Amino acid sequence: MIPIDYETLRVIWWLLLGVLLIGFTLFDGYDLGVGALLPFVARQDDERRVLINLVGPTWEGNQVWLILGGGAIFAAWPALYAVSFSGFYLAMIAILLALILRPVAFKFRGKLEDPTWRSVWDWALFIGGAIPALIFGVAVGNVLRGAPFNFDETLRVHYLGSFFGLLTPFPLVCGVVSLAMCATHGAVVIAMRTRGVTVERAREYGKLAALVAVLLFALAGLWVAFGLDGYVVTSVQDGAGPSNPLGKTVVAETGAWLSNYSRRPWTLVAPVLGFLGAGLAWIGLDRRAWKTALLGSSSMIIGIIATAGLALFPFLLPSSSDPNASLTVWDASSSQLTLWIMLLATLIFLPIVLAYTAWAYRVMRGPVTLDSISRNPNAY
Repeated sequence: MIPIDYETLRVIWWLLLGVLLIGFTLFDGYDLGVGALLPFVARQDDERRVLINLVGPTWEGNQVWLILGGGAIFAAWPALYAVSFSGFYLAMIAILLALILRPVAFKFRGKLEDPTWRSVWDWALFIGGAIPALIFGVAVGNVLRGAPFNFDETLRVHYLGSFFGLLTPFPLVCGVVSLAMCATHGAVVIAMRTRGVTVERAREYGKLAALVAVLLFALAGLWVAFGLDGYVVTSVQDGAGPSNPLGKTVVAETGAWLSNYSRRPWTLVAPVLGFLGAGLAWIGLDRRAWKTALLGSSSMIIGIIATAGLALFPFLLPSSSDPNASLTVWDASSSQLTLWIMLLATLIFLPIVLAYTAWAYRVMRGPVTLDSISRNPNAY
């Protein structure tokens, strides 16, 4: 006997998916941000070594959140996994190739003292930080816009788009929001944990990134309200019914993504948190109040991601070519038993991941300077 009903389990796993996405952006997002800022904030070899050693000890652990997110989609939302990982295949490959550059660059950069050699790997680290941050945002933009896919009578998915079809103006705006968000978060961490001229450069780039993030977040909101079709389920969906993406009717309407905010005013907390967080990060960087800046950049990440998730609910991935084939929380999940077993595993292992992450960050706390890494034989 499963003590939690099917509908509630689906909502729980929708919430957990959001938690994993936010966790990835909070922890690995600053790694991506530091990589994206590396050539600009650190201009001398010693300065770049400091930034590389700032993220070097923890980036692998932070990748766990990405793996957990992918695993959760595969097990809890198999239809979403099938559509997104096949339809966005080339985009996923671009992300993976960029992420693969990071460990290679960490290991190979210090093998030679040649400036050209090290510069090549520094730009590889830039690519490994900027490209994933950009493409993740582009992916969210395409989810809001709707992906061109449909199902045949046997529920086999057919994706009708292309890689370059993902790079339309609205998703690119979302991509830049994501990149600016990660850059702000990375700049805050640099300012908190380094010393000297890198702190001053991080402050300036972080303030600029926070400003770009908040302005483009506002632009994206106006675009969603007045220039982008959202989706509305017009038939009755049984929250405890079987997963069948073709068992409903859906229509596209301009501004439909705002309907959740009008029906549930408490959800407005999310966009407000996004705006306030960006402002708080800017103020903290400007006044050298690092804890305030970190609170602000973290709040911005939580608010912006939650804004998209709450706007979409109950949709997971709408279809622009056949709205009736859109995937929702109620028709794209695994079975009730699968969700229950996964929830039990999550209740056991997620606290372990959180405890280990907290312990690792506690051990690695403190400033990273050239003196500290010169005393460390394992430094990059």
